[in-house]
Amino acid sequence: MPDVEALVAGIREGRRAAVAQAITLVESALPAKRAAARELLTLLTTDAGAGVGSPAVRVGISGVPGVGKSTFIEALGSRLTAAGHRVGVLAVDPSSVRTGGSVLGDKTRMARLSADPHAYIRPSPSAGTLGGVARATVQAMTVLEAATYDVVLVETVGVGQSEVTVAGMVDTFLFLTLARTGDQLQGIKKGILEIVDVVAVNKADGEHEQEARVAARELAGALRLVRGHGEWAPPVVTCSALHDVGVDDLWQRVLGHRDHLGVEGLAAKRAQQQLAFTWALVRDELDQRLRHSPGVRAIRDDVRAEVLAGDLPATVAADRLLAAYDG
Repeated sequence: MPDVEALVAGIREGRRAAVAQAITLVESALPAKRAAARELLTLLTTDAGAGVGSPAVRVGISGVPGVGKSTFIEALGSRLTAAGHRVGVLAVDPSSVRTGGSVLGDKTRMARLSADPHAYIRPSPSAGTLGGVARATVQAMTVLEAATYDVVLVETVGVGQSEVTVAGMVDTFLFLTLARTGDQLQGIKKGILEIVDVVAVNKADGEHEQEARVAARELAGALRLVRGHGEWAPPVVTCSALHDVGVDDLWQRVLGHRDHLGVEGLAAKRAQQQLAFTWALVRDELDQRLRHSPGVRAIRDDVRAEVLAGDLPATVAADRLLAAYDG
């Protein structure tokens, strides 16, 4: 087991090896390591620079397939480090539901940013569960902020409810889309439009620039229909991450949303996120206890066999497992 106090000291000094070791620790599902992770996070959140009052800018980034999220993050991250920021990137990769493995290729796709001493990229497998994303990613953000990274970018897996999960742990949620997807509004779920704070039409370069501007106007109109009066009106801009055009303007829109929240609004938002995360941790811990319960382990194989054979309805099987856990 790691020396937690030494690890905390290394994190506060900004040592990359300590940051990497700490994030590996908070991602672990082993009971002993989870206990060490809780001790680590308790010590880190007593630091003035961490927790709800942290000044770090937390941005979630999602987008349609092929939109160029990694190219955009590299362009934005490089701009921010050049301006004196320390940038942490948590790239949540889709894991195999069958094996738990994931490709974890973001460091390959962000070669320039990976080599930047003022940036830290951490590809993290989602382990096929949103609960795993929520627990590991929120705790990894705490580690990065304690290590004086003042901008944290969270790239989502971009499927199902993951955008909602990530939107619930960041200050600003940025959605990237393309103009060249047929009906660009068709592929964007209404739920996404309800949670986004800033929208960007990427790859707006060359012969596609005008098309991107048209798409941006259509999206802006759709957002006005979805959002109520008096709410934040998400700006829709165009950019070309590949050619580094419009990226700085997009970042100013992100900061504009942060200014709109204000100090009190940001504190209230983070407090609500911490409350939601508390219950997420409770559910995650109960799931772990259920799986490791001696009573459940004793009957699990028999229940599985009966369900697969069609001899036991799922509702009865669930009641039997819960009764074994309670007992």
